[in-house]
Amino acid sequence: MNAMTPNMPQGHGGPATRQRTASRFPRLPLVLGLGLIGFAFSAVIFGMTTGIGVMQEVSGKPQAIRDIVVAGTHDTEITIFDARTGQVISSLSPTEGGFVRGSLRGLTRIRQVAGTPLDQPYRIIKWESGAVSLSDTATGERIYLNAFGPDHAAAYEQLLASRGNEKP
Repeated sequence: MNAMTPNMPQGHGGPATRQRTASRFPRLPLVLGLGLIGFAFSAVIFGMTTGIGVMQEVSGKPQAIRDIVVAGTHDTEITIFDARTGQVISSLSPTEGGFVRGSLRGLTRIRQVAGTPLDQPYRIIKWESGAVSLSDTATGERIYLNAFGPDHAAAYEQLLASRGNEKP
C-alpha cells in the first residue's frame, strides 16, 4: 500500500473492478406491447373488411327541412328567420335559448375560421329515426342534436315545427 491508495489490495496494480453486465430491456413488456399493437391492427382490418363493429348513423330520410338565417350577436338579441320566406321564426334575448345560441355561436366560429360567408343559412333537419340535426350550409358541418339530450333537440324541433316546414 502506498499513501495515495491506502485500502487498495496489493498486486493488482489498480482499483478493484466489478464485472458489469449489459442492461437489457425486459422482454415481457416488449412482447406484450407488440402483441397489443398487432391485435389493434388486426381488429381494425377485420372491422373494415367485414363491417362488424363499425358504427353507422342510420337516420333514414329527412322528414322535414328548414333553412334558417340568424341575425344578431351572442351578447345581444338574436332573431331567427326562415331563409326561404324571410318570416321571423323566433327572437331570443341574451338570457333565453342558451343551447340554441351556443350551438349557433359554435358554428359561426367555424365559419369565421374557414373564411366562409356568415350570411349563409343553417339547415335544421328532422330525420325518419326521430333525430334532429343542425347543418351549416357554408362549411358542411353537421351536429346531431339528440346527442345533447331530448330537451336540446326539442329546442330546435320547435324552430322546425313552426310554420314554413319544407318537405324534401
